[in-house]
Amino acid sequence: MSEISGSSPPNETTVLVFGSANVDLICRVRSIARPGETVLAPRYEQLFGGKGANQAVAAARALGQSGLVALAAAVGEDEFGTGIRQALAAEGIDLSDLQIAAEPTGCAFISIDRSGENAITVASGANGLLKAAAVSPARFGAKVLVLQMETPLSENLAAADAVRAAGGIVVVNLAPVPADLGEADLSHLLAASDVLIVNESELTAAAMLCGVGGKEPAASAENLARHADVTVIATLGSKGAILVSAGETAEPVPACPVEVIDTTGAGDTFVGVFAAALSQGLAAPQAARRAAVAASLACRKVGAQTAMPSAAEIDEALREIR
Repeated sequence: MSEISGSSPPNETTVLVFGSANVDLICRVRSIARPGETVLAPRYEQLFGGKGANQAVAAARALGQSGLVALAAAVGEDEFGTGIRQALAAEGIDLSDLQIAAEPTGCAFISIDRSGENAITVASGANGLLKAAAVSPARFGAKVLVLQMETPLSENLAAADAVRAAGGIVVVNLAPVPADLGEADLSHLLAASDVLIVNESELTAAAMLCGVGGKEPAASAENLARHADVTVIATLGSKGAILVSAGETAEPVPACPVEVIDTTGAGDTFVGVFAAALSQGLAAPQAARRAAVAASLACRKVGAQTAMPSAAEIDEALREIR
């Protein structure tokens, strides 16, 4: 397994995100609709999202330097796709491996209730046609690869194998857990991974699929880390996160207190900032600490990318905590 820390020369791509890019249509509601129920919202907002694009933006802001983050994603040849390309380019993200697909750009429909909790439906569109073989082979020499599950699993596995073969670090965000995920595919994914990042429900699903579930998140994370020989990070909302490496005891990663407005981008912020910190040479516990604080800060505003903090904001929050 690759060592989970390291550094790279300046002015080169250090983080490659292979994943989804969407347009988000967001409604704020009193309560999230139950099956068969219609709820009304006074208006909607159109923002940019997709777990891959979100994590790329979080990493780019955390690094604070243009060109260090690249995104391999697929969009349609439509207005949504054009808007996504323009927004990501403005963040200083390298889009050389952005693919134009013969499907509409992906779209997410998001309801946010009064407490800041959300429900999300994603129409995959172009995301379903993302191909690892279409990515420049040199790109897989990035220090850190970030994956999620909004694009085809087979393509994620191909990207993970390519980066591991080149000696890079693979960070997998198992979100959402594919409905047809089997034990063999999960085992392949874990074997090609260095770090697995999950929320509590995703942790339960992965541990159960591997036959190592525990009664508490810490036990499940410890069992899964030992079983798969990976570092497991489980995010726990306002409680922060827990981190455990194979054969070790789970250690808490505290969040910081904020007024929660919208939790939509918090998980993606954690993943992107964590990957950025690894690429800068931080060890996993220190990278997770920085990521947990950034995820807390992202809950202060509506939207995913619009709420993600800069490196300066993360640094300031860490100083205040200390």
